[in-house]
Amino acid sequence: MDYFWLTEPEVASAIRSWKGYGVGGVRPGFPTLTFDYPYMEAGRRAPDRLERLVECHAAAFLRLSERVDRVVVIGKSMGGRVGGHFVVETGSAALAMVFLGYPLVPIGKAEPRDVSHLRSCRIPMLFVQGARDRMGPPEMIRRLTDTAPHAALEVVADADHGFAVPKRTGLDREAILDSLTAMTTAFVERLG
Repeated sequence: MDYFWLTEPEVASAIRSWKGYGVGGVRPGFPTLTFDYPYMEAGRRAPDRLERLVECHAAAFLRLSERVDRVVVIGKSMGGRVGGHFVVETGSAALAMVFLGYPLVPIGKAEPRDVSHLRSCRIPMLFVQGARDRMGPPEMIRRLTDTAPHAALEVVADADHGFAVPKRTGLDREAILDSLTAMTTAFVERLG
């Protein structure tokens, strides 16, 4: 069965550098709809308010769901956070969500964001975090996945928030992308 991927700008822009891969963490062949947020299209650096970003996700989801039945929402960093709000707050019919580098701790802050909305989510969720991710430390994400139904955590050894790894690992970008692809694909294929 084919799955259709809805993703946002950070992952969409990575497509240009993730040669041969549909969307980060998606093997070739999975159809994908990508979109940009209005602030990006306007060339602004500062993101729109959360409500506007959620509306953008909703419009993209509606467009895709008019054509297909099974949609997995994928997001990297802020896009994953917004995707989570979209799915939970709108009661979206998404099949699952994949968060690549969930930004649990805002830059310059010590306290994590409120993620109570994700604990009420009833669809499968996969969080993929770098072991050295300061915005989403795996031990803090684990506290979320341990208390949220249908949530799983995969940790990429030695990776930071952008999934970069030190040279000493001997891994290149391609190897890390292969790992993200395998994790995400296995998760979605288990959905049936």
